[in-house]
Amino acid sequence: MDADAVAKAFVGHYYSTFDSNRPALANLYQDSSMLTFEGQKIQGTQNITAKLTSLPFQQCQHSVTTVDCQPSVNGAMLVFVSGNLQLAGEQHALKFSQMFHLMPTPQGSFYVHNDIFRLNYA
Repeated sequence: MDADAVAKAFVGHYYSTFDSNRPALANLYQDSSMLTFEGQKIQGTQNITAKLTSLPFQQCQHSVTTVDCQPSVNGAMLVFVSGNLQLAGEQHALKFSQMFHLMPTPQGSFYVHNDIFRLNYA
C-alpha cells in the first residue's frame, strides 16, 4: 500500500464530498470518531455530521496546497492538509489546516478516527 497515494485519494474524496454533499461525510466517520473544529470537541458520526452540515455557509470550495502523510500503528495513517477555503460570495479565501487520523476497516478501506480543523489567521 502506498500511504501517500491513499492519503491523496482520501483528501480528494473528502473535500469533493464536503463541497458538494456534506451529509455524505457521515460515511467516513464512526461512533468512536472525534472532530475538533476550531477548538470545539464533537464525538460520534451523528454529532460530527450535524456540526458539518450546520456550518453557516451553503457553498464552498476547498483548494488543497499540501498533503503530508505518515504511517501509524496497525495500518493507520496520519494525514495533515493545508489549503484555502473559498466561501461563496466572499472575495478572499480563508487559509486552513486539517489533520486526519485514518484507521483501517476490516473491509480494506479507512474511516476518520480523529479530525482536527483550524482556520489559519494571518
